[in-house]
Amino acid sequence: MTLLKYLQRNARIQLVVGLFIGVAFGFLLQKSGVTDYNVILGQLLLRNMTFAQLLVSAIIVAMPGVYLLVHFGCAQMHVKPGTLGSVMIGGLIFGTGFALLGYGPETAAGAAGTGALDALCGGIFGMILGSGLFAALYPKIKTRFLNRGPFPAQTLPELLHLNQGLVIGLAEIVMVGILLALAHLGW
Repeated sequence: MTLLKYLQRNARIQLVVGLFIGVAFGFLLQKSGVTDYNVILGQLLLRNMTFAQLLVSAIIVAMPGVYLLVHFGCAQMHVKPGTLGSVMIGGLIFGTGFALLGYGPETAAGAAGTGALDALCGGIFGMILGSGLFAALYPKIKTRFLNRGPFPAQTLPELLHLNQGLVIGLAEIVMVGILLALAHLGW
């Protein structure tokens, strides 16, 4: 049995690996400085592009990585159907939390881990409260809002009628260009 098959069949090991990846992700967020409120504020004021650079760099690495995992049968894509209604509700939830605290979910968790009380009390509490509120309202908003305005395609390659590898290659070129432009502009 290969290591991959062993991991796929062992739920407890999957939890341990997930925990390890989550801790490593939080560590890297903290070390990069993006859990610092001032870095996030600098991003919003277009004075500090650390967060944008980190995000684009992560996408540059993850996008072809996921594509290769799926291509070689090591992972499966589970793309959920998107709708305008679900994007609007999700944007309202995320936007409200971000507007109130200046943290997204990942940076709030990372900042809470470093002892930031605003992230711990407001961010973590807000995520739990928001999740509970969404779960309670879900039956009412599912048909009324969430299923409204289905997207014509579930992925960008489907929408463009192009090969997935080609779209990833083009996106990689654009994102590397963005990083180079940010560096050239002194950000």
